[in-house]
Amino acid sequence: MTDSIHGHEVMRKMIDSGRVYTEETLQSAITKWFGESARFHTCSAEGMTSAQLIAFLASRRKFYSEGTGFKVDEGEICNDA
Repeated sequence: MTDSIHGHEVMRKMIDSGRVYTEETLQSAITKWFGESARFHTCSAEGMTSAQLIAFLASRRKFYSEGTGFKVDEGEICNDA
């Protein structure tokens, strides 16, 4: 089984890319970055698929709208990793 990846890693890759994402393009990028079987955790949740992580981060207001998609709100990344 693949080790769990912290959601911060996904958010940092989003920032580094400079791209605007939709749920679909982000899910595709996460699969490319970490593989299809990757599982994710955060400071308060674990065992998530990429789709579950995206929904979780959105529900926690970690993204902001930009054009027809969204980006990571860098101020919303906590310092725990």
